[in-house]
Amino acid sequence: MRFLAIDIGASSGRHIVGALEDGRIKLKEVYRFANGIERRSGHLVWDEKRLVNEVLLGLKAAGEQGLVPDFVGIDTWAVDYALLDEEGNAVGDVFSYRDGRTETAAELVHRIISFNTLYSRTGIQFQPFNTVYQLYEDKMSGRLKKAKHFLMLPDYLDYRLTGEMRQEYTNATSTGMVNAVTHKWDDDIIGTLGFDGSLFCELSQPGTVVGRFSKQVRDFVGYDAAVILPATHDTASAVLAAPINFGDMYISSGTWSLLGTEQYGAHTEEAAMRVNYSNEGSIGYTFRLQKNIMGLWMLQNIRRELGGTFPEMIAMARSQEKGCIVDVNDARFLAPSDMMQEIRSTVGRPLSDAQVVRTVYDSLALGYKHAVEELEGITGSRAESISIIGGGCRDGLLNELTAKVTGKRILTGPVEATSIGNIIMQMISAGEIQDIATARKIVKNSFNIGETVA
Repeated sequence: MRFLAIDIGASSGRHIVGALEDGRIKLKEVYRFANGIERRSGHLVWDEKRLVNEVLLGLKAAGEQGLVPDFVGIDTWAVDYALLDEEGNAVGDVFSYRDGRTETAAELVHRIISFNTLYSRTGIQFQPFNTVYQLYEDKMSGRLKKAKHFLMLPDYLDYRLTGEMRQEYTNATSTGMVNAVTHKWDDDIIGTLGFDGSLFCELSQPGTVVGRFSKQVRDFVGYDAAVILPATHDTASAVLAAPINFGDMYISSGTWSLLGTEQYGAHTEEAAMRVNYSNEGSIGYTFRLQKNIMGLWMLQNIRRELGGTFPEMIAMARSQEKGCIVDVNDARFLAPSDMMQEIRSTVGRPLSDAQVVRTVYDSLALGYKHAVEELEGITGSRAESISIIGGGCRDGLLNELTAKVTGKRILTGPVEATSIGNIIMQMISAGEIQDIATARKIVKNSFNIGETVA
């Protein structure tokens, strides 16, 4: 059987076909496309129509290359969503979490429900763009009055493929509206904030079959397939593919860096809240206790501004001594018009281009170190190693600096962890793999795992 993972990130999307052959997972990328934020009417938004079209083009490309999948799964970043009217059409734009529209909404929400209360119920860290704040802004602007359905972005794309609406658990937890004990939508939060409870339907676990392609989709791509829910939050999928044991530390490294560990229960105590750790859902109602760190976003912006490549930037950074330090999680770095100037302004003195790049590298590594110390304080368990997965694991300099400042053994790979995790859940649903523990053993045998020591 063939399984197709559609993995869409903030800067690009990819369609990867996977199959289990001789006990190993084999991958073939069949389609890739650029993604990015657009500015409309003064707001940062996603072009949801283009995303739907790219999903369809990639599915068609798989068929044209003779790699027709039996099953398909979609994952994207968390937090963002589509509102639909009675006919299932999108209500207005799909806003990006990087848009600044929630600054007032977050404050107003906390006047109604304190953040301490929100955290004690959901375990979700404060981010000014959390879905709960975005929805409250929709309420204030009147957008919610036209909405009959609420779907996280991958659920919305599944709906466009099948005509069936599902709300998947791992991504739903990122909204800040799912109870960490019941694992269901928190009716008290939803009702207190004045949201219509009918927007939210029963949550589905990864592995659930959504449905088969609609006739319109079948006619366009040239074949039929079943759509399965992976862990639709891309980080949740990536961590499933990490070659770790339950409870080991990981960094899912991409546009964002997510540093954390798997836990059987949520940590909603004050100590976890104080250091802004998040408890995001995983399969079997377990949790990823993790922290969002700005990640490669700053470097991605610098690369665009310089017009260079990542290897060139790494060489620039290596040419410099240890740089200045900035707080990579400062909101000023979320969506600046000029990232390099923002860094120089934060430092408060002139920096060469190479010094700016080195500053980001040192600041990221130090951010990892602080997050590791916080996590060990919450769990009371010391990690011997950190598994870095995702595209960022290819950055040798960042791996070296992370090993140096944390004193941990750094394991790297697989690069395509998110797509692999997506495919793993499809395989488990289809009965080709027994469980995640078995899948992780297969991952170790299927992909190169590197190592960096301090």
